[in-house]
Amino acid sequence: MLGVLEASAFGAQRESFDRDVVARGLQNPWDITFGPDSYLWVTEKTSGRVTRVRPSDGRKKTVVTIPDNLATAKAQDGLLGMAVDPRAIRGSRNRYFYVSSSYDADPSRRLDRRQKITRYTYNARTQTARGAVDLITGMPASNDHNSGRLVLGPDRRLYYTIGDQGGNQFVNTCKAIRSQDLPTAAQLAAQDWQTYQGKILRLDLDGSVPADNPELNGVRSHVYTYGHRNAQGLAFGPDGTLYSSEHGPKSDDEVNIIEAGKNYGWPLVLGYRDDRAYVYGNWSAASTPCRASEYSDYEIPDSVPQQKETDATVPNFAPPIRTLFTVASSHDFTRPLCAGEDGFICWPTAGPSSLEVYSARGVPGWRNSLLIPSLKYGRLYRLKLNRSGDDTTGGPIQSWATFNRYRDLAVAPDGRTFYVSTDSGGFLRGRSGRPSTKVDDPGVIFRFRYTRR
Repeated sequence: MLGVLEASAFGAQRESFDRDVVARGLQNPWDITFGPDSYLWVTEKTSGRVTRVRPSDGRKKTVVTIPDNLATAKAQDGLLGMAVDPRAIRGSRNRYFYVSSSYDADPSRRLDRRQKITRYTYNARTQTARGAVDLITGMPASNDHNSGRLVLGPDRRLYYTIGDQGGNQFVNTCKAIRSQDLPTAAQLAAQDWQTYQGKILRLDLDGSVPADNPELNGVRSHVYTYGHRNAQGLAFGPDGTLYSSEHGPKSDDEVNIIEAGKNYGWPLVLGYRDDRAYVYGNWSAASTPCRASEYSDYEIPDSVPQQKETDATVPNFAPPIRTLFTVASSHDFTRPLCAGEDGFICWPTAGPSSLEVYSARGVPGWRNSLLIPSLKYGRLYRLKLNRSGDDTTGGPIQSWATFNRYRDLAVAPDGRTFYVSTDSGGFLRGRSGRPSTKVDDPGVIFRFRYTRR
């Protein structure tokens, strides 16, 4: 485990890459996958489209539009994760792909956000999809921290991340974080999934609970791990190790190895459980009536219960293998350059939007690395894994800097070509070093091709 690393301790890119734009005009491309048909498969968060993009010329084809997709302004709902079955385009009868999306569970009443996972059948002749089958519905959703990353594991199970719904901050200040809550047998029987907040789920391909899922508090459910804040990155290594990247609040974005039944600490622990620059302030349990308008990122009033990390009881705790970044408790989060409500852009976090395990040999020195795109800084962070893959060594190394919000990454089979999607808007660190909402290339897919070292 690498210890404290200040945000300034970056390594510089030594490799040379050519960059061009493959496709434009996408509406918040969220998940990008290099499919078994050699096309890029993309989910568009806002439009609800699943789109295939031909890498050679950027030609786009809509595979399906999710009819009830709910994507509200400036929120983290919408069409998010996707897993394309590697057998889907190879003549197999099982031509399936899976997507996660938000929807309004009761349109006749006040907005009732939920999320679901749906299976579609791909028709290679028409290059469209049909036969939507909802595998699980009614999962909690919010305007914030929905996570949404969906992967198909080597064990032929679906893995899915759900965030803490943005509880205990901003407009959700008075909503309790439930990342430590585990489902009861009664909730499972009633298909009440509210305790799935702040979890990574593991599902059979029909949406049922796998027989070998961990038993937690005497109940076997879809819950695979718990204690998460907002894990938007999830990827398997070639040896079956499951890695995740997760957003921290003001510091300590995390890189974790995901193991069945483990507790990743949130909100009781952030990062290494070292009492550095974090105290859990439970605003929802304030002794005076909770008001979201009184929330502060910098000061916790006496009316809000507080707890140090080392004072918390955290069963089955698993620390991260890396943070981006841990800072001392004396760190000044109120930099004048980033004063105001968008000051989070200057905090010592990277905004890790996804994660890929690079195991190819196409770029010298990159083999066995974790590749993490950044929303805040418009660049790629590369972390080298040790030989056993259970820790990182040195770095992170930065590459591909632009003034955009990098959302997801796909690696081509040649191991030398990389595709990166960008958000259509949002906050980032601008050219002046101050927070900005000006992205240079909204809603595009970049191609980075290795040329030399």
